Amino acid sequence: MTPFHRQDTQARPRLLRSALAAAIAALTTLVAAPASAQQQTFKVGIVSFLSGQAAESFGVPAVNGAKVLVDAFNKGAAPAPYNKPGFGGMKIEAVYVDENGGATKQVQELRNLYDRDKVDAVIGYVGSGDCLAVAPVAEEMKKFLILYDCGTPRIFEDGKYNYVFRTAAHATMDNVSLVRYLKSRNIKIDKFNTIHQDYAWGQDSKKDFILSMEQFYKGSKHEADMLPKFGAGQYGTEISALLAKPVDVVNSSLWGGDLQAFVLQAGARGLFTKQLPVFSAADHVLPSLGEKFPEGAIIGARGAYGLMSPPSPLNDWWFDLYSKAYGVYPVQAPYRMVQAMLGLKATVEKAMAANGGKKPTPEQLASALRGLSWASPAGTIKMTLGGGHQAIQDTAIGRTHWDAAKKMVVIRDIQRFAAECVNPPANMKSEDWIKAGFPGAKCQ
Repeated sequence: MTPFHRQDTQARPRLLRSALAAAIAALTTLVAAPASAQQQTFKVGIVSFLSGQAAESFGVPAVNGAKVLVDAFNKGAAPAPYNKPGFGGMKIEAVYVDENGGATKQVQELRNLYDRDKVDAVIGYVGSGDCLAVAPVAEEMKKFLILYDCGTPRIFEDGKYNYVFRTAAHATMDNVSLVRYLKSRNIKIDKFNTIHQDYAWGQDSKKDFILSMEQFYKGSKHEADMLPKFGAGQYGTEISALLAKPVDVVNSSLWGGDLQAFVLQAGARGLFTKQLPVFSAADHVLPSLGEKFPEGAIIGARGAYGLMSPPSPLNDWWFDLYSKAYGVYPVQAPYRMVQAMLGLKATVEKAMAANGGKKPTPEQLASALRGLSWASPAGTIKMTLGGGHQAIQDTAIGRTHWDAAKKMVVIRDIQRFAAECVNPPANMKSEDWIKAGFPGAKCQ
């Protein structure tokens, strides 16, 4: 054996030991080092109605909106400034939960999302009762929660939170803009009827509408006052009571399957030929009801959404993305979902920029979203109320018309209202602001 072979044989164990030591050191370093953003996942719980009377026209469209957005975000296919893949390079993983079942069930589902599914954030909730129930739980757990819908102003007007936010305006905007629209069109209203669901959303909506009427239509008289329970489905008694009170307009904040049922039943009995329907949140049932929806109804969408949304490159992208995916244009619920998802993306990436690109904690997320503004398909969203936890936004009201050529309901005579015109200032509760005559309102 030559000296070369002998030296090579003797060196082999040393080389193997050195290589093994280097491999172990490298592995230790890899395990100890924080994963890059590209290797991490941001897990988000999405909660909305997937069953029950609110699913078809509201919950499912909202979740569908979330699904196309998660896909677009992960591909980096959203327009600037939302074109960075995922959330700051982190892949988004969504967990979808059904909101149906009541507030007690939703509290447990929320705990499961944080404790069992280990989500980093939750976006959810349509029902005002559900929002009122889950908000204190997220706060107690010190977990990040975005309420993407629900309407009651009570959440941030009666409570204070560090980890809970709502990225859409509350119901006061809907009713103030509705009455401003009626007044701007010189619609005569000596008497009016109301029908609202008997829970936080309906009660607050009725109150805000009546108080706004007292400001703009002094002397008008409130006649029939109907408060059916949520999910009632049958409205024969209420319709009879409304018909028994001849008035100029009938106002309602019914939504989802309740609104669909009421429109069909009341239309069949001729209510809308005798009383002008004035609905604060009705755009989401237009695609399903079609020509059965009352002609010339005055409606809102809880924002400048759907057929009343403002033109912009971001809105064009979103409108086309959703329409092509599902064969129907996006209405109220998916619009509220997209502004929540865009807000979360902006929040995560702002927080990451502030902490060296690391995945943010709930505290860092809360700090980043508090007082934030961002562009959405419906216009700029501004977190200005509730200590920076409650959004305000522009909105729009219009009148319905069945377009036989297009075979769809269109909305005409649209009027848009600036956020500062129809939302209370930060230093006042909604009820006090309306009663005081809207001090500080900035209207064109």
